[in-house]
Amino acid sequence: MKKLFTNYNFDFDKNEKRLLSNFLKQTLKQIQGDNKFFAESKAFNSILEKVNSKEDPVKLTKDERTRLKFQLENNLKFIQKQMSKAWFIKKWIYKSMLLQYDKLLENHFKG
Repeated sequence: MKKLFTNYNFDFDKNEKRLLSNFLKQTLKQIQGDNKFFAESKAFNSILEKVNSKEDPVKLTKDERTRLKFQLENNLKFIQKQMSKAWFIKKWIYKSMLLQYDKLLENHFKG
């Protein structure tokens, strides 16, 4: 049976908040000047404000959650692709990032 109401409250720890904050800042830098990404920019700004606030748990809308999850999954795929091409030291750096993003997705966005 499908649930009628879904809870979009997330209890991120301080490391996850820092990772998300850095990820969102990077994403916003990449899409800020382009009018095609106005909706994404607005959503990611809102998410960034909520993650950086002292409020716990972080309450996202369905649209914000969907956009964040999609962007994190795409970033995870990109890192995996880059790892397959990289040399030892770069692989080591990418592996750390890959594990962090994978853990974040698994803990909060799967299901």
